[in-house]
Amino acid sequence: MPLTDVKIRQAKATDKPLKLTDSHGLYLEIKPNGSKLWRYRYRIAGKENLFALGEYPAVGLSDARKVRDDARDFVKEGQHPSHIRRTERARNIVGNANTFKAITQEWVEKKRTTWSPYYLRQVERFMENDVYPHVGRLPIRSVTAANILNILNRVSDRGAETVALNLRQWCSAVFRYAVATLRADIDPAAALRGAVIRPPINHSKPMTREEIGGFVKKLRGYGGNRTTAIAMRLLLLTFVRTVEMRKAEWAEINLDRSEWRIPSEKMKMRRPHIVPLSRQAVVLLRELQRITGAGRWLFPNNRRPDDVMSATTINRAFEHMGYAPGSVTGHDFRATASTRLHEMGFQPDVIERQLAHTERNKVKAAYNHAEYLTKRCDMMQAWADWIDAIAEGVTGTQVHSDPASAR
Repeated sequence: MPLTDVKIRQAKATDKPLKLTDSHGLYLEIKPNGSKLWRYRYRIAGKENLFALGEYPAVGLSDARKVRDDARDFVKEGQHPSHIRRTERARNIVGNANTFKAITQEWVEKKRTTWSPYYLRQVERFMENDVYPHVGRLPIRSVTAANILNILNRVSDRGAETVALNLRQWCSAVFRYAVATLRADIDPAAALRGAVIRPPINHSKPMTREEIGGFVKKLRGYGGNRTTAIAMRLLLLTFVRTVEMRKAEWAEINLDRSEWRIPSEKMKMRRPHIVPLSRQAVVLLRELQRITGAGRWLFPNNRRPDDVMSATTINRAFEHMGYAPGSVTGHDFRATASTRLHEMGFQPDVIERQLAHTERNKVKAAYNHAEYLTKRCDMMQAWADWIDAIAEGVTGTQVHSDPASAR
C-alpha cells in the first residue's frame, strides 16, 4: 500500500533500520537514530542500484515521488540518476562561477586595449550602476531577455535612452562572448533590438558668417580664464574634437614646424592625426606656453593640476558668453569648418582627412595621408585668414587666391 504523510509521521525508529515501501521502487528508510531517508531502488543491465533522494521532512512525500518519477525516466534511458545529479551539480558549480558579472569583466579585459580610456570608464560605470545590481550575481545561463528588458526599461524611464541602447549592445556582446567560450547557449539580448527607441539626434549645426563674427567678438570680451579663451579660439581654428583639445600635451606640439601630432590612443578612430597649425594658432600656443608650458598639459585642471580641463568647462564658458545652454557646442566648430571649407572650394578628401574621418580603403588612406598634408597646411592657413577677415568686418574677401588649386 502506498505511503501517506500520517503513516510517515507516526513511524517510530527501532533498533534496526526500518523500510516503509511506497511504489515503483520508492521507499523510506528509518534509521535507529530516528532519521528518515528516501531511497529509490532500480535496475540497469540486471543490476540493482539505489538512489538517495533526500531526507524527510525536508523532502516531503509528494516531492520524493516527483524526484522518483524523474529518476525513472533516466533509468528507462539507461542512465543512472546519480550520474545525472553529479553532472547537474558540477554544472551548477561552474554556472555560479560563470556569473554575468564575472564574464562581463573578462570580456572588458579582452577589449581594454582596443578602447579609449573614456569609453572603458563608460562601459564599466554603467554596468556597475545599472546591470550588476540586477543580474551580476546570476549564472549567465540563467539571465533571460526579461531580465535585460527590465534593466533597459529602468534606464529609459529616467530619460537615459541612449544609455539603454548602449547597455543592450554591451550585454549582447557579453552574451556572444559567453557563447563563443561555451558558457552560454544563446544571446537573449539580441531579441530586444528595437525595444528602446533612439531619441532624436541633435545634429551639430554650422555657424553662419555673422555667427562666427559674433562669436569672435564675444570671445574678445570674455572675462574668464585666459586658458579657456585660448581653448575656444583654438577649437575654431583647428576644429578638432573637444576631448582632443582638452587632453593635448605639450610633447605633441612642435611650434617650430607649426604642427600638432595627436597619437592614435587619443583619437576616436584610433589612428594618429596631424593638425597643421596656422600662424594664428601658433601665436595663441606661444602665449599659452608661457602660462602652462612648464607642465604636461596644454589645458590643466585648475583644481587638479595633474588632470586636464573638465569636460564641462567649454560649455560653461559658452554660457558665460551669453549663449543658451546647448545652443553652441565645441562640435559646432567642426560642422562649421566642414560646411564653409566646402563652400570655399577645397577638395572634399582634404577636408575629410583634416576632420579625422576614417578612409575605409586602407591603401587609399595611407596614400592620402602623405599626399594631402601640404594641401591641408594651406587649407588651415586659409581657414584662419578667413576667420580673421570676418572678425575684422571684411565682407566678400577672397581668401583663396587660387581656388582651382584646392580642388
